[in-house]
Amino acid sequence: MQITGFDYQRVPVAEGVSLNVAIGGSGSPVVLLHGFPQTHLMWRHVAADLVADHTVIVPDLRGYGDSDKPADTGETYSKRTMAADVVAVARAFGHPRFALAGHDRGALVAIRAGLDHPDAVTHLASLDVLPTLDMWDVMHGASAAVGFHLYLMAQPPGLAEKMIAAVPDEFFGYFLDAWTQNPDAIPADVRAEYLRASREAVTSIVADYRATAGIDITHDTADREAGRHLTMPVTVLQQDWGAALGYDAAAVWRKWAPDLDHRTVTSGHFMAEEGPAEVIRALRDLLAR
Repeated sequence: MQITGFDYQRVPVAEGVSLNVAIGGSGSPVVLLHGFPQTHLMWRHVAADLVADHTVIVPDLRGYGDSDKPADTGETYSKRTMAADVVAVARAFGHPRFALAGHDRGALVAIRAGLDHPDAVTHLASLDVLPTLDMWDVMHGASAAVGFHLYLMAQPPGLAEKMIAAVPDEFFGYFLDAWTQNPDAIPADVRAEYLRASREAVTSIVADYRATAGIDITHDTADREAGRHLTMPVTVLQQDWGAALGYDAAAVWRKWAPDLDHRTVTSGHFMAEEGPAEVIRALRDLLAR
């Protein structure tokens, strides 16, 4: 499936690795990164609006969708590596500087891109995650059961992949159901595409999550200890996880992003599909800062 009105290209980002990328429009560039268990299609409503005023670049992350899925060597799916992919994609289209928005896994990639490439990322939006270190910090006790998949896929290679591959549609479909308030927001054909793409990417998806319990912690800890933060304007859209898990979400974010606009949404996790008007409004406000 494709986003209507967008052109598609395969863009080399590293030796032996190319990403599937949709691009449309003209004007200042905006890159949109998808989450789990989805593909670039999750941005179809938002991209269709932003394309009126911007060059909109929407890749499948490495390891997801129709992008390449290289074998994991330890850092293959670090957010640092995946962020470098994003910078390479934008540069391939002639944009050394760009605004960046990410949802879920894509938001973790966006955060790392903002920390590693502050001269490239002009504006940053994060949808429904916390930075990696803070995510692990707030997961404790019985409330951590909501993130059981984080712990499953953090295990050494082997068991998690076999378990998920045994019932992939049930596993990935569980999240599409549990995290959605309005099931109609993900129509049957889009859901089928998400399940197909995820079914074909079990090993790389697990590797992505495993990195977040390993190498990504190392990178984020180094930044925290060095006092690094996101220097560009940042907008965060989140469900009310702070109330659910007992922390001050805006305060957590402000430590990383001094120029912060933090908003709590009423839609479910897949807010770009359930509440695209709210997401579009927030991104347009961000781009005007």
